[in-house]
Amino acid sequence: MIEFQNVSKTYPNGVKGLNDINLTIHEGEFVVIVGLSGAGKSTLLRSINRLIEVTHGEIFIDGQSITMAKGISLRRIRRDIGMIFQTFNLVKRSTVLRNVLSGRVGYLPTWRTLLGLFPKQDVHSAFQALDRVNILEKAYSRATELSGGQQQRVSIARALAQEAKIILADEPVASLDPLTTKQVMDDLKRINQDLGITTIVNLHFIDLAREYATRIIGLRAGEVVFDGPVSAATDERFAEIYGRPIHEKELLGAEA
Repeated sequence: MIEFQNVSKTYPNGVKGLNDINLTIHEGEFVVIVGLSGAGKSTLLRSINRLIEVTHGEIFIDGQSITMAKGISLRRIRRDIGMIFQTFNLVKRSTVLRNVLSGRVGYLPTWRTLLGLFPKQDVHSAFQALDRVNILEKAYSRATELSGGQQQRVSIARALAQEAKIILADEPVASLDPLTTKQVMDDLKRINQDLGITTIVNLHFIDLAREYATRIIGLRAGEVVFDGPVSAATDERFAEIYGRPIHEKELLGAEA
């Protein structure tokens, strides 16, 4: 599904975000990426859909190089990749339904999306997506009227309406309370299991990584220092990822 071949990223200020990454992520996996702030988690995630351009190497999505793709080819690859941000990235003054429908823009001519002329099937798909994340009753509310957790569920519904084969979630619960965090993570896990959507999530929270992941990738200074099943993610392994012992408060969900 996703393959990194010798991928590196060096920022203009000389900081190395990724250093010679080689990874293969298979269809249907629920992968959690962990590591200290600045370890390269967001760089790795955002390079998958080319929100960040890599300096060296290639990334393949379903056998197609997104690194080299241009124009229509790039647009088609990106249609298969849904993105969920920590800050939700919703149009706050628009309705929930309109925000979810924005997941369909990659399939329609620009003039239709600007005029809000979405096909009936797209509207039906948007309602189905909202129902799947249990927020259908908010379809005609403005995004500004929603809580943080509700806004994040709208962003998940947007990825579903997009018919994404891959969901990338960059610190999706960092600003949420514990109860809402569980609801959002449960939604992501259920979608992964029910629909087989490959899901990659950046997290600071070790307990959440252990609870939800089928595979954990640990980054340190832009390099993969751990890659394995949850059963192998011992406290000692996490200490290697973070470069120091892991304390009880971090196991309970404090930012590492």
